[in-house]
Amino acid sequence: MIYKPYGRTGKQVSAIGFGGMRFSDTCSIEEGAEIVRYANELGINYFDTAPNYCNDRSEDIFGEAFKHMPKDFFVSTKSSITADPTGDDVRRRLERSLKRMGLEKINFYNMWCILTYEQYQQVIAKEGPYWGALKAKEEGLIEHLVFSTHASGEEIRKMVEDGLFEGVTLGYNAVNFPYRSEGIEAAYEQGLGVVTMNPLGGGLIPQNQDYFSFLKQSEKESTIQAALRFNASHEQISVVLSGMGSKAEVQHNVEAMNHVEVFGKEKIDTIKSQLREEMNGFCTTCQYCKHCPKGIDIPVFMELYNSYILKGLEVAKAKYKEMQQWGTIGKEIPGPQSCIECGKCEKLCTQKLDIIKRLKWMMRTLEE
Repeated sequence: MIYKPYGRTGKQVSAIGFGGMRFSDTCSIEEGAEIVRYANELGINYFDTAPNYCNDRSEDIFGEAFKHMPKDFFVSTKSSITADPTGDDVRRRLERSLKRMGLEKINFYNMWCILTYEQYQQVIAKEGPYWGALKAKEEGLIEHLVFSTHASGEEIRKMVEDGLFEGVTLGYNAVNFPYRSEGIEAAYEQGLGVVTMNPLGGGLIPQNQDYFSFLKQSEKESTIQAALRFNASHEQISVVLSGMGSKAEVQHNVEAMNHVEVFGKEKIDTIKSQLREEMNGFCTTCQYCKHCPKGIDIPVFMELYNSYILKGLEVAKAKYKEMQQWGTIGKEIPGPQSCIECGKCEKLCTQKLDIIKRLKWMMRTLEE
């Protein structure tokens, strides 16, 4: 396992981090805990979770695992401005997380899912979430205050230059990196630890391994391993987070970190040449938009639009027809035609995608 410095904290963290958001619904608490302990045994020491992950079971799974971890480890969890808008709310959330995981302190506590600079200002406002977390840090309940964001690179630069945080978690992968590099560079320049989420493009790379095989540097590695190693090869990145739901996935991911070399300019340029600008518009299927007042399953249709970007109109039409045949959409099941353009999904979208426009395109083009 490769270990890297987490900013200026003095901590050495595993290049691959365990994302606790991929446990299956059928996985018991103890079964999940066994997977976590196995990851720690193989050298992973950075474990990331959050309230509500996996139907609000993730912190419980981690808590069971932490009773008997084979090696030292660090824990990252979160509170969000939407669920915890005040300092007191954050304190209650933090105390619940500590109790569930059986911990005396959280190593890395995230102000979670900051989408814009305006939202960041709400987080750090007087009596806001940041100040509740800061007070808890002064009491020893939090070791390092960090934040999670889907803001633009320019906005991230403004945030990190305030000097209020010691680390940042942000989306970055081999598909969108030309459009997301400013954020990690700004954080690194300010001495922050950088954790990257969505290194596999929200499942897009695993589902299209042949298409993204240009990432591989040898026939022995899988496209998934190459994508993880791509992120880890950046000097600026401390941890590459990957959701893992089985021991096989853990072992596969750890093998990618046995030997990591910094990608040279020639390799980076080769990868860039394989990408198209519209790939920055891929949906990562984070599910945050799944609150449509008309009941439209937004993530399903955004995945369909991914197929259009990646494989063209005919493939998208075929998939749309299959959805009709399978009953994914129909007379009684809401589809694009049910959209009332309320904009709720776009406000929740971490990628800031033009969801309404895409639904209109589907209704107009795919229905034909």
